Amino acid sequence: MKLLLSQFGVLIFWLLGVSYGWCYPLDGFAYTGILRLEGFRLAQEGKVRGIRLYAGALLRNDQVDVRLLGRPDFKIPDPDPEFTTKIKNLLGAESDRYGVALLDLSNPEQPLYAEHRGDALANPGSVGKIIVALAVFQTLADIYPEDIAARIKVLRHTAVTADEFIQSDHHIVPFWTLDSEKIWYRPIQVGDQASLWTYLDWMLSASSNAAASMVMRELVLMVKFGKAYPISAEVAEAFLSETPKQELAVLLSSALQGPVTRSGLDIAQLRQGSFFTWKGKKRIPGTTSYANSRALLRFLIKLEQGKLVDTFSSREIKRLIYMTQGRIRYASAPALGNAAVYFKSGSLYKCKAEPDFKCRKYHGNEVNMLNSVAIIESPAAERKLYYMVAVMSNVLRKNSAVVHQTLATRLHRLIENYHKNRRSIAQ
Repeated sequence: MKLLLSQFGVLIFWLLGVSYGWCYPLDGFAYTGILRLEGFRLAQEGKVRGIRLYAGALLRNDQVDVRLLGRPDFKIPDPDPEFTTKIKNLLGAESDRYGVALLDLSNPEQPLYAEHRGDALANPGSVGKIIVALAVFQTLADIYPEDIAARIKVLRHTAVTADEFIQSDHHIVPFWTLDSEKIWYRPIQVGDQASLWTYLDWMLSASSNAAASMVMRELVLMVKFGKAYPISAEVAEAFLSETPKQELAVLLSSALQGPVTRSGLDIAQLRQGSFFTWKGKKRIPGTTSYANSRALLRFLIKLEQGKLVDTFSSREIKRLIYMTQGRIRYASAPALGNAAVYFKSGSLYKCKAEPDFKCRKYHGNEVNMLNSVAIIESPAAERKLYYMVAVMSNVLRKNSAVVHQTLATRLHRLIENYHKNRRSIAQ
């Protein structure tokens, strides 16, 4: 690891005078150095071949911020019985296969909360990557508690080179260079070099397991070497190879779990315990991962309050989960097209032999887990509706991606109608 002066052959200059508020989404390339942001921005103008994004994905950086800074003492209210019943009815006959927590803050003076099986624990899958992001920002804050510019410098200029920790992963990530006419996609390969900030973006926006494992590798090194980080590839490999695995496991556990409790969350309800690739798990052993919908919702509240480490860190994590790539699963609901969606999901499916059943992606008949967390601001620039939701499901034999997409639409319409009816009564 070294200071990154060139990303994919393009010289990127570090400007200490850049405002901390000038981050991403798509207008954030100059600040973050994340190349795909510029590629996606130009694609919206028709200058580069790439996907066209939902209207809700086009907010400027200064429009993406944490929203509950003025309410540091806010706590989840008791579940509203009527609201909870309506949501349970939306889930139908298989409601016992869901855990749902939904907080509607559209009227901030009268928050509305619903919860169904909110304490049901399950493996969070890729949703656990938000814990990895929290751990990185906590570690940066521990190393540079009063120096945000130094934290940004590490994120932007640390060169991370993919090694065997990425093995193996099928997720594709976007690549682009300033002289390219199109954005292309492929899995991360050994030798791919990009900034730590880019790897965080690949981990969250593209949900790359390879990127997540590289970020976790860097996290361990960051905790170990402190201000000496970034270090050379030779020093890093020597440390990772010569340190007993049990010591590395303790280091990883502390790095991931400490920030959860320090942010006021319950480690008994929310934990990311291990790497996301088999090689990462082999190099540095981990432990089990779990979450429930209530704990995930509390994570989102802490995020909006600026309490995930500090305001800077919370804001950056929110921007990292702002959907400015193609939307999938829960986030792909057409009803959310005009909404700003801050989102992470994770799936895990498993099949067993069964007559007349063909195993397909998202259609597991033994396990078919899909988990989603989302903050919705709709319409994006106006935020007439503002709510956050965590959904954990294990609905067998059905396309869980479609199940979540359908549920997202139904929940959005439910909240829309609730506020329409309230306005009608008030008039």
